[in-house]
Amino acid sequence: MTRILADLPDDDIKWLDARAAEQGKSRASVLREAVAAFKGQAPASGSKDWIARGAGLWKDRKDIPDGVEYQRAIREDRRPYEDI
Repeated sequence: MTRILADLPDDDIKWLDARAAEQGKSRASVLREAVAAFKGQAPASGSKDWIARGAGLWKDRKDIPDGVEYQRAIREDRRPYEDI
């Protein structure tokens, strides 16, 4: 196990000491449990679940034009590939 040095506000230390006393644990033990709980809530590294959460997010927006129509409009002045 690796030791770390962290600066915490005095109010947080008081809260942490009170919490440790309530549970009959050391301050370090309460901190380890807190980090483990926080780690359990964080999304896995490399997770792509943000894609599923964002899919269709703007589907009902009326102020954003259709992407394909926009691309066709900006490419109207180009020569068709058949002519090349």
